Amino acid sequence: MKSVEFQAIYIMWLRQMKRFVRSKSRLVSSIVKPLFFLFIIGSGFRVATFEGVDDYLSFLAPGIIAMAILFSSMFTGISVLWDKQFGFLQEVLVAPVSRFSIIIGRTLGGATVALIQGFIILLIALGLGVKISGVFGLLLTFVFMILIAFTAVGFGLVLASKMEDFQGFQLIMNLLIMPLLFLSSAFFPVTANPTMKTISSFNPLFYRVDGLRGSLIIDTATVNPPLLDLLVVLVVCIIMMGLGSYFFSKSEV
Repeated sequence: MKSVEFQAIYIMWLRQMKRFVRSKSRLVSSIVKPLFFLFIIGSGFRVATFEGVDDYLSFLAPGIIAMAILFSSMFTGISVLWDKQFGFLQEVLVAPVSRFSIIIGRTLGGATVALIQGFIILLIALGLGVKISGVFGLLLTFVFMILIAFTAVGFGLVLASKMEDFQGFQLIMNLLIMPLLFLSSAFFPVTANPTMKTISSFNPLFYRVDGLRGSLIIDTATVNPPLLDLLVVLVVCIIMMGLGSYFFSKSEV
């Protein structure tokens, strides 16, 4: 790959990072919302009893981490719509660099921002007393977080490549993400209800949350071994990144 392609990747990544740092409202809202779930719901339901769950806050923390990464990654799609609206995307696409480099730069930028916010929530959860399973589990947790970020960025690119307005993008995003999030075992275990467990097995987000929880937390309720979840998440990540890259490369501005 030529040096100009690496420079394009770096510039697109740097632009995403600068937009994140300068947008104080986005930074605050993306952290406050997960913290609301972690503190309010985690503390309120800590006395509740779920099958296989000894400490609800520890059970909830991986789901909130996944949620923070997921919603932050989806902002990559909004940034694409924003660039379309103001003509920046057109200028970038006619530049003497490949669209593949532009896609890589945007993807890395969106994933980096999402991971930063995910790590912040992870540190707060550890500060609240969530006990991790060990060094290997923590490393595997980082792998899951990276795959979640890239998968969500790819999904955001697919939506943004097919849409033109911010309102429609946000409505579709909430319409798709919220049901998937509640069926992912992020807030409650799905093992108690056979029907719920069967439905969740078709939810790609379920394997991300289940794998993240199985990697991070000691003795908690999981459905699959973390390595099986990792395999499913990796396959979904590759497919979604491929679709996102394809649709973005074919998009017209």
